[in-house]
Amino acid sequence: MSVVSERTRLRRPRVAFWNNPRVRGLLAQALLLIVVGWFAWEIIDNTVTNLQQRRIASGYRFLESTAGFSIIQTLIPYSEVSSYGRAFIVGLLNTLLVAGLGIAVATVIGFVVGIMRLSSNWLISRIAAAYVEVIRNIPLLLQLFVWYRAVLKAMPAPRQSIAFGEIAFLNNRGLYLPYPVFGEGIAWVVAALGVGIAGSILYSAHARRVQEETGEQRRRLPVWLGLLIGLPLLAFLFTGTDVSFDYPALQGFNFVGGLNVIPEFAALFLGLSIYTAAFIAEIVRAGIQAVSRGQTEAARALGLHNGATLRLVVVPQAMRVIIPPLANQYLNLTKNSSLAVAIGYPDVVATGGTILNQTGQAVEVISLWMAVYLSLSLLTSALMNWFNARMAYMGR
Repeated sequence: MSVVSERTRLRRPRVAFWNNPRVRGLLAQALLLIVVGWFAWEIIDNTVTNLQQRRIASGYRFLESTAGFSIIQTLIPYSEVSSYGRAFIVGLLNTLLVAGLGIAVATVIGFVVGIMRLSSNWLISRIAAAYVEVIRNIPLLLQLFVWYRAVLKAMPAPRQSIAFGEIAFLNNRGLYLPYPVFGEGIAWVVAALGVGIAGSILYSAHARRVQEETGEQRRRLPVWLGLLIGLPLLAFLFTGTDVSFDYPALQGFNFVGGLNVIPEFAALFLGLSIYTAAFIAEIVRAGIQAVSRGQTEAARALGLHNGATLRLVVVPQAMRVIIPPLANQYLNLTKNSSLAVAIGYPDVVATGGTILNQTGQAVEVISLWMAVYLSLSLLTSALMNWFNARMAYMGR
């Protein structure tokens, strides 16, 4: 009798399937999957039907056709007889160039201004505060117009250029600089630089491991300078690589030769860097203020001066707070570079827009834009997450 009662007590009560949370969850997910699939099918079917009605061919074969238009800035060989695919790659490289340089410069300016805001000097802190409050409250598109129309395009004509020692010239068509031309041995110098970068990374990992195991701090700066500068310099001297410069010269109504930094690139680079730096400065300020004041007092009690306290104690701990929002600003800068189309810089959106207008392949071009920016965002997020994990581990 007692055994039957125990089995009865342990027997799981039978409930209807609609009251089972697990079954309801599976049904909800299946229903959501059906709705999403139906929605995607409707979009694809509607797109295909409209393309067929307008007799527009689908696919990406148009990328092999001749582009027939020129691009004012190209990092790889390109001409009007190149293909649409190559034109799109030129625009993508231009986007990567301005985004990469913009991220580097915005980070430097942001860290300097963020630290300036915490300065005990009244004038320095107020200058930093004014920079942040003014820049971040003005739309980026307006700032781009100011840099392009009111500053760079207002420069004198080529014949009245501002000369810097007769080797560099600034006018309304951009900045002209001497362009270095290397001899055949440059490949060995580049290889030596690659070896130096790899050696620096390996030595840094070794020095970090030694410090974690023994507490001994190895000097890294002399080793880095030797590997990154000394090794390529030795390769340059031993291979006897020839270096000459192509200087810009005024011929007719414009300069020829040299390296030309076009005003469209300069305006976009300055606008993105200065605008994003204002937000990074606030992130840096908040990150430093998040570090306990006791850490600063302990460092000073050990005899560290203000610079060493900030560099060795405060900033490494603040980085754990700074890195996550910093990654968001890097993503914003990359995506904001699409505003280049407003001032005529040939980024991936501008070149893609020209391709779209000439071919009518709107769906394909938009899908390429989406793939490019999604890939850049995921890559940036992965790199910053990796860096954040390393900083968090080092801070323990």
